[in-house]
Amino acid sequence: MDNDLIAGRQIAQKIIENVEKVIVGKHSIVQLAVIGLMSKGHLLIEDAPGVGKTMLARSLAKSVDCSFKRIQFTPDMLPGDITGVSVFNQKTSDFEFRPGPILANIILADEINRATPKVQSALLECMEEGQISVDGVPHMMPSPFHVLATQNPIEYEGTFPLPETQLDRFLIRISIGYPTIADEIAIMERQHLSHPIELLGPVASNSEMLELESVVKKVFVDELVRQYIAALVAATRQHAGIRLGASPRASLALFRTIQARALLEGRDYVLPDDVKYMASHVLAHRLILRSKEQSEDRTGRSLINDILETVPVPGTVVRR
Repeated sequence: MDNDLIAGRQIAQKIIENVEKVIVGKHSIVQLAVIGLMSKGHLLIEDAPGVGKTMLARSLAKSVDCSFKRIQFTPDMLPGDITGVSVFNQKTSDFEFRPGPILANIILADEINRATPKVQSALLECMEEGQISVDGVPHMMPSPFHVLATQNPIEYEGTFPLPETQLDRFLIRISIGYPTIADEIAIMERQHLSHPIELLGPVASNSEMLELESVVKKVFVDELVRQYIAALVAATRQHAGIRLGASPRASLALFRTIQARALLEGRDYVLPDDVKYMASHVLAHRLILRSKEQSEDRTGRSLINDILETVPVPGTVVRR
């Protein structure tokens, strides 16, 4: 690897090690979260209450020396509570913009599915286009810009499922899961006197994050791997259990995340195994399943695994 790639990998590894001072026994989950940052994307963390969703997002934010805002979503929120409002100034006889909390480098959107769809839609423009519009006036988002959203499963009372258009804006969706008994004991020991996040400091600067996002694009992706990505995404549009498959935005997301994963693994080139590893995390939440599949408790992730078994891997011989 050239020096830029080596330096980028070192930045990413520092962030991972820093976050793991707080998040115990979840190396692969922390790695996926950092891949989201490296890929210039937004992260959706979905799991039951109390497993560390907010701590993961806060740890990521504190590991990077960027501006950070936390938005606690509630059912009575209004879109202006996020984007900001224009207020009439009597002294100047003109309207002036008072920015909302969304205008920061890293946003923790806590329990995003507790807000109404109208409020959730306020995030769509800034997540995809890097700007917000208030009273018809556009305001650019700072760079880098990442939304780290947490949500409880929709079975819990007082939640609203995210619309499909918004789910498609999230680069990766991850679930933390419950810790093992040994990890849970370690968590209690670490928090006996104080919470480790109180001592967590930044290990990467704003400029280093921009450099990391840029250097990921240098990782080589062979034409056969590109064809493999396209074949997987096309298969989601033809699967009998899927009503609406993944979009071209999903292909681009998978392309970028496999570059980031290869860099973390110490390579300047992508392997088909990177595609297989990232596919369910990037594609599953973008699928709309048929009602029969949902009633049989099939998930998007299990259907992606089915597709991975049927689409030929580059370099393999297909036996008929």
